[in-house]
Amino acid sequence: MAVSNVFRFFLIGLLAGWLSACTGFGPTQTLFRSPSPHDQYSQSLKVAKLDQTALGSDWITAGERALRDSLRITVPYRESGYFSANKAFAVGYRLAAERGDRFLIKVETLGQKEAQVFIDVFELADRQQTRPVATSKADTNVLAWEPRKTQTYLIRVQPELLRSGNYTIVITREPSLAFPVQGRDSKQIASFFGAVRDGGRRRHEGVDIFAPRGTPALASVNGIITNVGTNKLGGNFAFLTDNNRSISLYYAHLDRWNVSNGQRVSVGDTVGFVGNTGNARTIAPHLHFGLYGPGNSALNPLPFIRLGRGPAKQPVVPVSRLGDSVRVSAASSVVRLAPHSDSPILRKLSASSALTIIGGTEFWLRVELPDGLTGYVASNTVETLKRPLKKLALAVPGNLLESANSQAATIKTLPVGSAVDVLATANTFQLIRSADGQTGWLSSTVAP
Repeated sequence: MAVSNVFRFFLIGLLAGWLSACTGFGPTQTLFRSPSPHDQYSQSLKVAKLDQTALGSDWITAGERALRDSLRITVPYRESGYFSANKAFAVGYRLAAERGDRFLIKVETLGQKEAQVFIDVFELADRQQTRPVATSKADTNVLAWEPRKTQTYLIRVQPELLRSGNYTIVITREPSLAFPVQGRDSKQIASFFGAVRDGGRRRHEGVDIFAPRGTPALASVNGIITNVGTNKLGGNFAFLTDNNRSISLYYAHLDRWNVSNGQRVSVGDTVGFVGNTGNARTIAPHLHFGLYGPGNSALNPLPFIRLGRGPAKQPVVPVSRLGDSVRVSAASSVVRLAPHSDSPILRKLSASSALTIIGGTEFWLRVELPDGLTGYVASNTVETLKRPLKKLALAVPGNLLESANSQAATIKTLPVGSAVDVLATANTFQLIRSADGQTGWLSSTVAP
């Protein structure tokens, strides 16, 4: 869809002023006190009545659709894609997250002009209901986010209007807390949350990290020491309160302390030293590390301190293929919800079905079908359109359409006898290339 120069000039000026005035939001904010940058941008379109233009309306609709038609991924993940200045774009990714995870979402863009990209995270109760929980600042394409609940979330990525470019999105997961024993990591955890204790009379409310006696037990967060003491089970213990996350960290079986009540500590400060005091006197020295939330509810510490899953390693789809039209080369193929072979099937495709590559990885292409459905197909089941499926001469005149829809705009009318190459199919339409190189759609009743 063409955009007039007057519209471009007006919109760029309006939104440039908005971007310079917009207030950013903290990367892990869970309750917004004012609209997110995405919502402010959307509101600016409405105030200027640009939502009544085709492109402005399409941008708002694309953002809403991404919340419904999200694609399922596992982290770490990366894929590349393309967005056009002349077509509104947004994409949603669904992922399972645990409290204690820390996700870093980066969107790198490459184009003639720098593009502002909005990154928003939503709780996903079901496919019809979402609640915003985090948003990137207005001047960055990066979001660091810690989920406060264990559930499914949706990440929406949407660039501003009137920008074209290639993008790569990278999503990685790291622990939200620093590891509490010097020189150790989660591989040294030997007893986990929920393990049976005292013949089944209680459950283990933490993890045990074994290390030589005297090894420093470190502050995993910036916070305040709220309780230092001794009890029968934990021996020498210390509580460190993290008000930002509304949790208390419990250090037990310490050989001795290195802090006092009311003391402020920073990540990496020594809280005490590993020992085996309390009911651990017959066991090798270790730190019992526990977490407690509001109401003194025990939390599983493992997601908070386990090793990250490393960098995303998926080879992305080559930039040269983004936006390409392809067709199913196998006898059949399927469009899946996620980029792996056991993901739910969204649609089955027959041979020669037309697709457009809009992103993905080298092995799993994110595609759009002529009717707007998006999903992933295995890259080894499609081929380019260089070689025609067959050649035809039209027996009757035919309208060459912009899309596979009888209501689509007509590019031109092809007269009787016109020679065409059939490149792909979509239901009752065929994608053809005319003798002068023009590509478009013809009804199968015209080109059977």
